Amino acid sequence: MANHRNNVVIDIGLIVFSVLVAIILTRTGGLQGILTATQETRFIGSFIAGIFFVSIFTAAPATVALGEIAQYSSAISVAIIGGLGALVGDLMIFHFVRDRVSEDFSYLVKMAKSKKIIAVFKFKMFRWLILFFGALIVASPLPDEIGVTMIGLSKLKTSWFIPLSFFLNSVGILIICLIAKSLQ
Repeated sequence: MANHRNNVVIDIGLIVFSVLVAIILTRTGGLQGILTATQETRFIGSFIAGIFFVSIFTAAPATVALGEIAQYSSAISVAIIGGLGALVGDLMIFHFVRDRVSEDFSYLVKMAKSKKIIAVFKFKMFRWLILFFGALIVASPLPDEIGVTMIGLSKLKTSWFIPLSFFLNSVGILIICLIAKSLQ
C-alpha cells in the first residue's frame, strides 16, 4: 500500500516537472526557436513539430510550425512525417499512463471503497466508451494528454495503439496543413 502511495507522489512530481519544463520552453521562446530552426529541413521539422503537437503546452507553436512547413511542402508528406512524430510523443504519454497512472488510478478507486465506483470500471462497455472518447480527443485539435490517458486506462494494447495514434494524428495534421495552404 505504501508503494502505491509513493508511486502516486512520484508520478505527480514527474507531471509537475514536465509541465514546468514545457512552460519554460514556451515562455522563453526556446520551443519556437527549435521549431523554426528545423523548418529548413522540412522532414526533421515536421517530425519534431509532430512530437510537440501532442502536448497541451506545445501544441500551439507546433501547429504554427506544421502550417508553415506545409506552405513549402506537400501536405501529405508533412502529415505523414508529423504523424510519426506525434506517435512518438503519444507513445511516451501512453506508456507512462498505461503502466504507471492506470495502476495509481486503480489504487485510488480501491481506496474509495465504494462498490458502485469499482463496478463501473469493471464493465467492458466502460472500456470501449473510454477508448472511443479518448480516440475522439486524439483526433481533435485538442492536446492528446487527456485522450491518450483515456486510451491507456482502457488497457488497449500497444500494437493497437500505434496505428490508431498514427492515423488520428496524421489526419489532424493533414487538416491543419490543408487549412494553412488554403490561407496562403
